Amino acid sequence: MIMKRLLKYLILSFKYLYLYLFNNLSADTMIAANYTEFRTNMKQFLDRVENDNEILILKRSKGEGTVMLSLSEYNSIMETLYLLGNKTNAEWLRESLKQMRAGEFFEKDLIED
Repeated sequence: MIMKRLLKYLILSFKYLYLYLFNNLSADTMIAANYTEFRTNMKQFLDRVENDNEILILKRSKGEGTVMLSLSEYNSIMETLYLLGNKTNAEWLRESLKQMRAGEFFEKDLIED
């Protein structure tokens, strides 16, 4: 229940997070399995989630089911939430994206030691 409310809040509050999720978690990166299929082929499912960054939806006969994603994908989402969680930082990032899309940027060469 808490996760549902959190997800609803995030989608409503962070349109950039929603766009990130929409663009990066497309239907071709999601797989679904019921509990028996998952238990029988656990290693293959976990390998696909971890190695191919696929999202696994575990369906259950009772209950809502579960979503499984790789640790790197989870960390990416948490970092995005953290960066957008501070109003000042979120506004700064949005302004930076706006400037970049308008072509208002410059490139600098990195200084190598």
